[in-house]
Amino acid sequence: MGLDDKIKNAVEEGVGKVKEAAGRATDDERLEAEGHRDQASANTKQAGENVKDAFRA
Repeated sequence: MGLDDKIKNAVEEGVGKVKEAAGRATDDERLEAEGHRDQASANTKQAGENVKDAFRA
């Protein structure tokens, strides 16, 4: 669980931001909420990676 997972999390967060922005621009609350969920999921996964890294060091 290293760099690959961190990159995937960053991509997932980026996709979430794009969905959120698209939802706002088109007034699509569902898409905006999905973007928020994607970002939250990526942030949670990234926090888990940070914890793993802390225990490895």
